Amino acid sequence: MTVSTMPLSPTTKTVVGLGAVAESDILRRAGSPDYRWWLAHVMPAAACSRPVRLRVEADWGGGEVERVTDEMPDGLLYVACKNRRASVCPACAETYRADTYQLVKAGLVGGKGVPETVTEHPCFFVTLTAPAFGAVHTRVVSNGQVKPCRPRRYAPLCPHGRSTECRVRHGEDDSSVGEPICRDCYDYDAQAVWNFHAGELWRRTTITLNRYLKAAAKDRGVQVRLSYAKVAEYQRRGVVHFHALIRLDGLDPNDPNTIVAPDPSITPELLSSLIDTAATVTRFTTAPHPRRRTGWTLAWGKQRDIRPVHLHASDHDDRGALTTTAVAAYLAKYATKATEEAGHVSRRLTQLDANMHAERDNHQSRQLVACWRLGQRPFYYTSTQQRTEWAEGWGKLQKWAHMLGFGGHFSTKSRRYSTTLTALRAVRKAFQRGEHPEEALPADTDRDGEQSTVTLNWIFDGIGWLTIGDAALANSAAAKARERKRVAREETEENLGL
Repeated sequence: MTVSTMPLSPTTKTVVGLGAVAESDILRRAGSPDYRWWLAHVMPAAACSRPVRLRVEADWGGGEVERVTDEMPDGLLYVACKNRRASVCPACAETYRADTYQLVKAGLVGGKGVPETVTEHPCFFVTLTAPAFGAVHTRVVSNGQVKPCRPRRYAPLCPHGRSTECRVRHGEDDSSVGEPICRDCYDYDAQAVWNFHAGELWRRTTITLNRYLKAAAKDRGVQVRLSYAKVAEYQRRGVVHFHALIRLDGLDPNDPNTIVAPDPSITPELLSSLIDTAATVTRFTTAPHPRRRTGWTLAWGKQRDIRPVHLHASDHDDRGALTTTAVAAYLAKYATKATEEAGHVSRRLTQLDANMHAERDNHQSRQLVACWRLGQRPFYYTSTQQRTEWAEGWGKLQKWAHMLGFGGHFSTKSRRYSTTLTALRAVRKAFQRGEHPEEALPADTDRDGEQSTVTLNWIFDGIGWLTIGDAALANSAAAKARERKRVAREETEENLGL
């Protein structure tokens, strides 16, 4: 079997120009008597670039095993890859983006189990960045005009004899944006360590913020709590920073799961001040490393942004507050990205890859090599415990070297911020089965009323469509289905006068 590597664009609507072999595959599949059955069978994964092919065996007990997929087209079950990265599978990433948008928006305006009164809760859009690890080329825009990158009246030379000045007005697609002024001056080890511990720094920041908030609430005799949704984003220089929505809720002692309005004594100005203070004072020192016995002290960078979020018709109001729709769309967009913004496509590294990057002299390769070298085992261990601690700690830097050291989740939320991705996907599956979401049965429910136990064995068969022709037909059918949904949605909005 051959796996298609043809890139599937969501806008593909034609199969012209795929070659003689592909055209033959298309004619063979479209001319087969079971074509409509095959098309209906693959539609749940039709838009996916790299569907997972599975064979399913049912163990009925007593040694009786049946291959239930033998009667299906191709004897396989096609499942969408569900990859969240747009660079890997645009269709699945778009589904993930839409789900994240609904999740974030529900926590701002209500719905999906969240009361609509949350629109009245104090809410802030917070951006926390990393410190500087060396001067880099940047695109500076002020009053709609692009300014020179790093103008200096008397530009000193760096220790390696390079000028620290740059008067170029960089464009949006300029490849030099994010590049260090001097690679030898740039602290690649510190950047790798920062990305590796960024999630821990965020965790400690939320703990500090909650402590401050609880102290302020105790002084006023009230009870409140914080809820948040967060996404990670790579800057052009390859450093992770976080965008977070932080919402203040009240706490009902009789029902802690209920989202209620906070006491007005905790004002938005006070909450903003507490967020800024927590981000300023939170810092910690990493575990020792052979390259740095005292470890690295990590803290947030000086550039941070804390803006209120309000329900407005326009994208921004006169006070600089963001709308709920703009914020939800912004966070959902970055939930589908990884290291593409830094110029590197995520793929796990091997020793051969590390050796190849070590021979190159560019910003991306130096970042990857720094992560790989910091994650290498030291030459000696003083004890078995030290060996274990290394494997569970610094040793993971090699595992996440392809992510420039960051191994955390790209989108996270607190438990009570809003609904979950699992709940959203369950509703989608119920809709596809023609059921109402509230009437959908759990996955493990016995629909036939029998009490016998059936064990399903899922056997991995491969990744991708069997032929390029199958990929083209499936993608074309998915594109037509999306077009019909778009037209139906526009007609419905027109009839409702929206």
